Amino acid sequence: MTCWYEGPLAAFDTETTGVDVEADRIVSAAVVVQDAPGTRPRVSRWLVNPGVPVPAEATAVHGLTQEHLQRNGRWPSPVMEEIARELAEQAAMARPLVVMNAPFDLTLLDRELRRHRASSLDHWFASAPLCVLDPRVLDKHLDRYRKGRRTLTDLCAHYGVALEGAHDAGADALAAMEVVRAVGRRFAGRLERLTPAELHTLQRGWHAAQARGLQAWFARSGLEESVNPAWPLRPELPAAA
Repeated sequence: MTCWYEGPLAAFDTETTGVDVEADRIVSAAVVVQDAPGTRPRVSRWLVNPGVPVPAEATAVHGLTQEHLQRNGRWPSPVMEEIARELAEQAAMARPLVVMNAPFDLTLLDRELRRHRASSLDHWFASAPLCVLDPRVLDKHLDRYRKGRRTLTDLCAHYGVALEGAHDAGADALAAMEVVRAVGRRFAGRLERLTPAELHTLQRGWHAAQARGLQAWFARSGLEESVNPAWPLRPELPAAA
C-alpha cells in the first residue's frame, strides 16, 4: 500500500503585500497538484490587483510591482472564490493540502474571502474537510532539537530539495510539497502508519505546543511578542480588516 507521502498531494502558496494577516492582501497565489513523486505537477496561478498600495519592501521579496499588478492582475473578488473552489475540489478528492506556515496563508485567504466575498474559508469545506500538511510544523516536531532556522529555504537545503525561483507562489508551493515528501521518507517509522487526517489533528497540538515554547522564550528574553497557537487557521478577530 502506498504511503501518503508517496501518493497524490496538492500544495498552496501566496505572495502578499506584507505579513499582517488581518490587513495585508494577496497579490499572487498558486495551487500545485501532483499525483505521485516525479510526475509532472499541474499548476494553477492567479495574479491579483489588490486595490491597495504594494509596499516597496514587499516588491523586493516577490518582485511584483504595483504597476505590474495594476496592468496584469485581476480584481480580488473572483480570484478568491476561484482559489477557495480549487482548494475545496482538492479536499473533495481527498488530496492532502501542503501549506508552509499554514496559519499565515490560510488565514490571509480567509480574510480576503470575508473582505471581498462575505464568505469564509470554512464555508468551502463543510462537506469535505480540509486536511493540511505543514512542513514547518512537521519538521519542528520530528526534529525538534536541530538548531537553525526553518524557513522554506532552510528546509529545502536540509532535505535536499531544489528551490528554483523562490518567492514565486508556484515554485514555493512545489518546494513545500517536496519537503513534505522528504520529511515523510526520513521519518517513515513515525509517520507511515498515520493517515493525513490523523496528522492534521496531531499538527494542531504540535503547533500549539511549539507556540507555547516560543512564547515562553519571548517572555524569558523580555520581548513583548505574542504567538498565536491556532492552526491551521486563526479565528477571526472582531476588528479584522
